[in-house]
Amino acid sequence: MLKNDRFLKALLKQPVDKTPVWMMRQAGRYLPEYRETRKKAGGFMDLCMNKELACEVTMQPLERYELDAAILFSDILTIPDAMGLGLYFSTGEGPKFNKPIQNANDVERLAVPDPYDKLAYVMDAVSLIRQELNDRVPLIGFSGSPWTLATYMVEGGSTKEFGKVKGMMYDSPEIMHKLLDTLAKSVIQYLNAQIESGAQAVMVFDTWGGVLTPRDYKDFSLRYLQQIVDGINRTKDGEQIPVVLFSKGAGQWLDLMAETGCDALGVDWTVDLSQARKLVNDKVALQGNMDPCILYASDERVEAEVKNVLASYGKVGNGGHVFNLGHGIHQHIDPSRVKTFIDAVHDHSTQYHN
Repeated sequence: MLKNDRFLKALLKQPVDKTPVWMMRQAGRYLPEYRETRKKAGGFMDLCMNKELACEVTMQPLERYELDAAILFSDILTIPDAMGLGLYFSTGEGPKFNKPIQNANDVERLAVPDPYDKLAYVMDAVSLIRQELNDRVPLIGFSGSPWTLATYMVEGGSTKEFGKVKGMMYDSPEIMHKLLDTLAKSVIQYLNAQIESGAQAVMVFDTWGGVLTPRDYKDFSLRYLQQIVDGINRTKDGEQIPVVLFSKGAGQWLDLMAETGCDALGVDWTVDLSQARKLVNDKVALQGNMDPCILYASDERVEAEVKNVLASYGKVGNGGHVFNLGHGIHQHIDPSRVKTFIDAVHDHSTQYHN
């Protein structure tokens, strides 16, 4: 029995005493203890693939802050790495692939990876983290979305122009759809394996959904998010497994996303929560959405912004709100500001719950 199930209840739009809070990238480089553990591991993927160290860094922010959820420490690009693309990280340059996807033959060669084989290290970490948490708070599993994974796979790494992936999408849509379908099937198996291993909620990160036109978002991103929502096992041991979708920069399509049947939608800082709530008509819970850069400001400004975000969502009523940043926390944030933020959410949110 969970000692703190506030997060899961909020995602399912059930009454809670105060607004739950966690942070994207809450186990990360802003924490000195994380940097020490990563140094000990030798590299980022070495850290991800060592279940003991992945568990250690997952737990680190929970030792500092009164967070309402833990999130598996891993990376969104584990699936393409398991497909044989050769993921590596260059200092200061982000992720890169040795074998990017360039043509139809490359796509044809891709196979859905067995999550209990080449991704077994992720499942081992999930199991160990659940054991270590000892029902303290729920554990979130996650994956990148098909469109976002395809972006990195075709570009060969990070990009600002999206020329290669959009070129393939526009010039050879049938190849892109084949790639996205393979990835959607992979994500479904991957997330279901995480649930089987102990994840109590799952989140799909569609980091680059917002770079698409409205038409292309529906065809090349939302279509495959729908496929994933339909394929995820939504119960385990009699408990519901909430599904959260997050498309960064796609606030104008929240109503379409809510129609997928997911339980909650992540919202970035470019959308007012009151408008987001109107768009989805309380059909799903909302997660978000403070600008991470607020955490560079004073404690007083951080607390004031927490109040602003809570007020923008308003009385919870028939809705559900999980407080989060609008995207991942930055590496140069002062950890003391995070405590101010977390404590302010709990201190000031009770008035919004009946």
